[in-house]
Amino acid sequence: MARLKTVYKCQECGFEGLKWSGQCSDCGRWNTLVEEAVEAGRAARTGGRSLAALSSEVVRASELKVHSDGLRHPTGIGEFDRLLGGGLVEAQVLLLGGEPGVGKSTLMLQIASRFSRVGKVLYVSGEESIEQIAQRAVRLGCEAGKLFFLSETRLERIVEVMREVSPKWIVLDSIQTVYREELPNAPGSVTQVRECAGELLRLAKSSGIGIFLLGHVTKEGDLAGPRVLEHLVDTVLYFESESQHSLRVLRVYKNRFGPTQEVGLFEMQERGLKEVLNASSFFLQERSTNPLSGSCISASLEGSRPLLVDIQALVSRSPYGIPRRMATGLDLNRVLILVAVLERRLRLRLEGHDLFVSVAGGIRLKEPALDLAVCAALLSALKDAPWDAQWMFLGEVGLSGEIRRVPRLAERLMEAEKLGFRKAFIPARSFSELRREGWKIERAPLEHLSEILSQLHSGPVSSPSEGIRT
Repeated sequence: MARLKTVYKCQECGFEGLKWSGQCSDCGRWNTLVEEAVEAGRAARTGGRSLAALSSEVVRASELKVHSDGLRHPTGIGEFDRLLGGGLVEAQVLLLGGEPGVGKSTLMLQIASRFSRVGKVLYVSGEESIEQIAQRAVRLGCEAGKLFFLSETRLERIVEVMREVSPKWIVLDSIQTVYREELPNAPGSVTQVRECAGELLRLAKSSGIGIFLLGHVTKEGDLAGPRVLEHLVDTVLYFESESQHSLRVLRVYKNRFGPTQEVGLFEMQERGLKEVLNASSFFLQERSTNPLSGSCISASLEGSRPLLVDIQALVSRSPYGIPRRMATGLDLNRVLILVAVLERRLRLRLEGHDLFVSVAGGIRLKEPALDLAVCAALLSALKDAPWDAQWMFLGEVGLSGEIRRVPRLAERLMEAEKLGFRKAFIPARSFSELRREGWKIERAPLEHLSEILSQLHSGPVSSPSEGIRT
């Protein structure tokens, strides 16, 4: 009988120690060390015999042949295909993370249904029974096609069924529930997640099967399990959402076969996730028909496309000694810097006011190009004077109050022009770069933040319904 010894493993980074401590000395996380029993002399090795092996032969580069099967396989869901660069490639391993109930299983079932029209798809669930999966498939209106269901958590059995069915794609929901019998660790532990993911990766590369892995996230929003899991797979996608909104934002954090930092927008409905085709109109569709103070329009660049968003601010006198500062959908630290710039450069008295800033619609943005809109919204809320509803603001604000350039300004202005906006406040340093002729939107260059104060009361205030196509 093999002799066992006890080690303490970090469930976030996989660090291994002989003694327990409250904080992991490698990644710095607290209360992540868990006691595990391993065989003496095998603490740093894998769990045993590999279920799939890759070829170890050396191949000359001139002898390699590119098959037609290496082309992209589109899923038929435009937002998802755009994230991947046009579709999935041969033997791609994709990891999808997100909070419980955000729509991971729903999206994967919709993709599996579409893929089953052209090839076999095996949907493996370790959290639901086959009857539960079938009920959800009927509710979503999924086509049967060549779609197979399996409720199993043992990796050896999953690999056995894969070889029997010979699917083209596999969905595994979720990687934290799968375990290998040869390993003494519990499902979801660092060792089990790492070893099971590694075996599935070798199986995908040796057989040409595309694999979708679903993963849970922690309370901090990080993927549960070791970070090495993100390095093993080819593509990493994360679902973002606010519990009060139906919007689901899918972000790309890693993609070996396509672009990164792209976002896909979906709306959760009764029959599953629906693509948001016109993102700018989606975020502006609930604007008030009457101009209100504290509301400004700006354009954020998410991946390859601009999104027009409504930046809202509220300023009210604080009944407490320490005023509150809150930001929803924006980086709070960045908002605090902009508040300090307004106080110092424009001589505003904000120390006795509560400040609330939000991005309407439930999306989270971190782009500096929204700085000018945040400052304009705070000024409008403080003075209780609304901006013209057909104006927008673009620019990064420096610590001295100067308005700095933003990338791809022409694309943002073209998006605003399509929706009928007629004036845009932009950095003066970028005005000469807009060489396109025939602009319908007026471009007002700004060099310093103080210049927008003179614009706050000038011009007639129009309604959003006048000239803006949403």
